Amino acid sequence: MYSLDLTPQMEEVMGCFVTLNKDGRLRGCIGHILPQKPLYECIIENAVNAATADPRFTPVTADELDDLHIDVSVLTVPAPLEYSSPEDLLSQLRPGIDGVVLRSGFRSSTYLPQVWESITDKNMFLESLCRKQGSPTDCWKTAKVDVYQAQVFAE
Repeated sequence: MYSLDLTPQMEEVMGCFVTLNKDGRLRGCIGHILPQKPLYECIIENAVNAATADPRFTPVTADELDDLHIDVSVLTVPAPLEYSSPEDLLSQLRPGIDGVVLRSGFRSSTYLPQVWESITDKNMFLESLCRKQGSPTDCWKTAKVDVYQAQVFAE
């Protein structure tokens, strides 16, 4: 066993995601929205899972390791976003700042704040979250929405 020299922040219980990109394309992304374990454990677990257990991809091979770009997103605790209409929801979202958890019935999906870089339109962002969870693309108009922010550490 080895010893880790951890800062107090790394021992805080926090949510985090680890994102792997290869050649500018997503290669794996796994995380915990809610705080579950110390941050250092969350990062280790999610890095391994992003590389080996993201169901959208085959496991990362040893040959790919040098080509991977790794981002760690440390999350704030999601907070409910109260809105009175679809237009009100759209007006409150902050592209590039807010990560979004969309809950419709028993289904849920999330995008990290960084996803705004590739889906800049608020309607399209929310429609994509609906598709991601297997719901109709207009599910966002009546869904429960939580928002969170992320501090991103990238290579």
